[in-house]
Amino acid sequence: MKVSRVSVILITLASAPFAYAGDVDLSLTNNSVKGQVDFFGSNNDTQLGAGYTYHEGSRHIVNLDFHAQGRTALGNLPTTAGIGVKGIAWDDHKLDGGALGIGGYATVNLPRVPGLSFTGSLHYAPSILSFGESDDMTNLELRGSYRVIRNAEVFAGYRYLNTDLDAPYRGDINLDEGVLAGIKVYF
Repeated sequence: MKVSRVSVILITLASAPFAYAGDVDLSLTNNSVKGQVDFFGSNNDTQLGAGYTYHEGSRHIVNLDFHAQGRTALGNLPTTAGIGVKGIAWDDHKLDGGALGIGGYATVNLPRVPGLSFTGSLHYAPSILSFGESDDMTNLELRGSYRVIRNAEVFAGYRYLNTDLDAPYRGDINLDEGVLAGIKVYF
């Protein structure tokens, strides 16, 4: 009887983030897979999200995002924009690190083509906001999305996550880079 109660509790705890999610997306590059959960919809004043990326070769990347967000317009195009922070931590065999990047994102909708939108996000962490073997970090993502049905869309784009290495290491590492494709489901 204990085993079944424990199983129910574990399933309930594991599904709780999805029950409160605003959206969940899954994206793939040639070398990585990323899952992201955003907890609030685009009508909320804040956005909180969490994600995990597995990169080929046993590199693990987690992120936690917090942004103030609102609706605005670029020209006559309806836009949702957010400004805030993205915390990123990574582990790759003997190296690990992370950073707290400052930046934001914008999603521009095209009214003449219902369902079509473009999103760009950029976060940068200087040395003072980096830890471990990371000396600084840059995270850029560009996407074109098309909402296939009311609560789901497909997207394609480009992701770039780079960190310079702190002494005694030299150079930099592209933690995740490439053309991506994925799906997003809204709740």
